[in-house]
Amino acid sequence: MTARLYCFGESGNAYKCALALTLTGSDWQPEFVDFFNGGARSPEFRAINEMGEVPVLVDGDLTLTQSGLILNHIAEKTGKLGGQTAEERREILRWILWDNHKLSTQIGTTRFLMNFLPEDKRPAGVIPFLQGRLKAAYKVLNDHLATRDWVVGRSVTIADLSCCGYLYYPEPFGFDRADWPHIAAWLDRIAALPGWQAPYDLMPGNPSDRA
Repeated sequence: MTARLYCFGESGNAYKCALALTLTGSDWQPEFVDFFNGGARSPEFRAINEMGEVPVLVDGDLTLTQSGLILNHIAEKTGKLGGQTAEERREILRWILWDNHKLSTQIGTTRFLMNFLPEDKRPAGVIPFLQGRLKAAYKVLNDHLATRDWVVGRSVTIADLSCCGYLYYPEPFGFDRADWPHIAAWLDRIAALPGWQAPYDLMPGNPSDRA
């Protein structure tokens, strides 16, 4: 049965899951959520996810929300991207939790404020504050990747896909690959994987649709 991923192109958290589904060769299709016109807040969508958020993965009888849980499900179901040992699986979870708290959430908010919210509605001082926190997170990830190709173990895992999700987007949010060479090399390694696609190629929805 074809799994359905409720998503939209601008969502970095949805992109992580779409990329994992694609790289594992899973049978899936995107279900567009019109976020910018209130699609995630509609009664119909909240009946699927009470949190009013994407991504949501409907896989047979399972309905899963939150990108980290969805990534874990994809790895368990396919036997791919999930690490080779119990120690690696614990380390993968550690990095996914770190990403959700320190990296993706901060990028998502910063990118939204800078690109999708009118300038007169942006709260003063918030963007520089978040960018300062992000520099600390970039340093952690860049230093970690200085002596290794992948976040955990010797091959790509869902830890990599969780941490990389927002870093492929073209909109500015204060991240410059040139400042973080080990992250840049790692992003190139992921992009070289068979089947990799950029966010707006993998999911429906694009800022140009609203231009």
